[in-house]
Amino acid sequence: MIKKIAVTGPESTGKSAMAEKLAIDLNTVWVPEYAREYIGKLNRPYTSKDIEIIARHQIALEDELLTKANGVLICDTDLIVTKIWSDFVFGFCPDWIENEIVNRPYDLYLLMNIDLPWQEDPQREHPDRREELFNNYKFTLEKYQLPYSVISGIGKNRQNNAREVIKSHRLI
Repeated sequence: MIKKIAVTGPESTGKSAMAEKLAIDLNTVWVPEYAREYIGKLNRPYTSKDIEIIARHQIALEDELLTKANGVLICDTDLIVTKIWSDFVFGFCPDWIENEIVNRPYDLYLLMNIDLPWQEDPQREHPDRREELFNNYKFTLEKYQLPYSVISGIGKNRQNNAREVIKSHRLI
């Protein structure tokens, strides 16, 4: 049975780098964040309909890569990211996404702390609201009673901290 780990959290907290490094370290595959690719190709502002398209593709990509995982699948994002972003930007989240959060749980959520410096990126929008967003992630993970740990640290320490949390949950 493949264990699933979601790397989650606000913008510019090192989710993508963490997912890739953990996958390499654990000799498995990782699911990239589909939203980056999708939004990168848009020639207009994204809409709530785009959020739903992104969520459906993220699920499909995860299902596809699950068959290629070596004991554990590392996911660079999850539907909690989609829910929080949809609520934050549009003031609502489609019911089906919330249902999928319950029906597609992960064995562990790594909540990336906001202790990394902000890095500019055309797709990042709220450098001044990271603490608010981080608290939204914590609240949501607790609301759904999902197993999570906050991952802090800079550079290799951050990766080592994540690996130790994964070990302590007996996922590797």
